[in-house]
Amino acid sequence: MFTTQDIAHIREQVRLWKRQGETVAFVPTMGNLHLGHITLVKEAVKRADHVVVSIFVNPMQFGANEDLDAYPRTLDADKAALIDAGAELLFTPTPAIIYPKGMDKQSFVEVPAISDELCGASRPGHFRGVATIVCKLFNIVQPDIAFFGKKDFQQLMVIKTMVDDLSMPIEIVGVETIREASGLAMSSRNGYLSDEQKSAAAVLKQTMDKMASAIQSDGMIEEVISIATQHLAAAGFKPDYLAVRCANTLAPVSADHHHLVILAAAFMGNTRLIDNLCFNRE
Repeated sequence: MFTTQDIAHIREQVRLWKRQGETVAFVPTMGNLHLGHITLVKEAVKRADHVVVSIFVNPMQFGANEDLDAYPRTLDADKAALIDAGAELLFTPTPAIIYPKGMDKQSFVEVPAISDELCGASRPGHFRGVATIVCKLFNIVQPDIAFFGKKDFQQLMVIKTMVDDLSMPIEIVGVETIREASGLAMSSRNGYLSDEQKSAAAVLKQTMDKMASAIQSDGMIEEVISIATQHLAAAGFKPDYLAVRCANTLAPVSADHHHLVILAAAFMGNTRLIDNLCFNRE
């Protein structure tokens, strides 16, 4: 695997591959890789001739009181894991390379409506930062196909909408959430949890499972959410939001929506965890 911070090198290598008629997959990450990230890379290896990965902790998607400085940087371990997974090219730019004029003078991409609710309401500007960096990385790498985890369900929807709205010739693939044995969704932020908090956090997935079963049994969505919120609080969570939406559009649920998604965000101590569960109802 070759590692570079040079945009021109990335572009030239991808052009070479494409001139040979070969396909290029891309997996953007912020590093501190876990099995969820590695699963994305392995899926990319299955679907394309070559795999490019980026590691960039994007300051534009962090709020003023969020954990940008504390976000773990584990580049050596990440490189070893990516080599084992089959990545060929690793892009590790700095903020100065990505935002040479500074973020206050940086053009940005914003996906309206879908970016303003749920995590967007709790983290103003977050999805502007996500859409901007993903668009910029797509322009640098020029992949045929890109892979994202379904754990960040709203993020995946934002990126799919951006690609469709801007007519980008890139296939976006969502990969199923990888979970720990307890059911807790794997996340770089799980490292902030104590052993006791990590054990308690498994209640998040259990609560969503119960919600899905209740809704499939004709439970009223508002009542199901109210009971689930109480369960999370009793388990030590401070719920941020708990919602049930149409899984195809994130629109509020109506009678003709049958493919639904539960979206949850809650604090365990100071650590904000997100998760989701897709299910069908008759």
